[in-house]
Amino acid sequence: MSDSSKVDVLAVGAHPDDVEITCGGTVRKLIENGHKVAILDLTKGEKGSRGTLAIRKREAESAAEVLGIARRINLGLPDAFVENNRENRLKLVVLLRKLRPQLLIIPHSRQRHPDHRRSSELLYDSCHLSGLEKIKTGDLKPHRPFKILYSTSFLEVEPSFMVDITSQMDIKLRAVACYESQFHPDPKKPVVYPPANDIFDFIKTDAHRFGYKTGVQYCEPFVQNELFLIDDPLTLPVRSI
Repeated sequence: MSDSSKVDVLAVGAHPDDVEITCGGTVRKLIENGHKVAILDLTKGEKGSRGTLAIRKREAESAAEVLGIARRINLGLPDAFVENNRENRLKLVVLLRKLRPQLLIIPHSRQRHPDHRRSSELLYDSCHLSGLEKIKTGDLKPHRPFKILYSTSFLEVEPSFMVDITSQMDIKLRAVACYESQFHPDPKKPVVYPPANDIFDFIKTDAHRFGYKTGVQYCEPFVQNELFLIDDPLTLPVRSI
């Protein structure tokens, strides 16, 4: 596999628009910092109350262009029926070995939508399997990301850290706005889960809430399962008193 297939970061959502909403600002910041970033959508969102497959595909492509990502991939799993099974794990093992990301951003396991919960476990398990030499995938070599982070939007989960996205907020909102079929309410369409009634107000309010705690305007929260290791405590950011 050529080096052109490799990425530094892979941000994953169960559906098109998940990445933009949960960590679109961080994705953009990583790109601005010189990292090669790809987005993986596990499903096409075909069971959503709004939009069609064709519309959602166009919207996802437009959002990818706004963010400036290297590539966007859709695994084509069935929307609303994502399963953590052998077939899906092997699909992801192949993809992880092709892309060889060092950082993986995935949904947190505490989620309202079943696809999000199952996606979290599916992705973690696939990362483990991807590092096993005796699982053969042609010429592709074993690979595990160095770091897995969990995005936590919509959840009251205590974050491990936050990323300042103040400078990236406008681009994040523009990327979410590409999903016009999802987030521009139509009184003739079914009522959706409350945050989607005004997703832009939700995004700004939530990001400002986290930003306020750290002395910046907007932040995105993340969870990591590992303890931090610090060489020099004097370099730690955010004032204590």
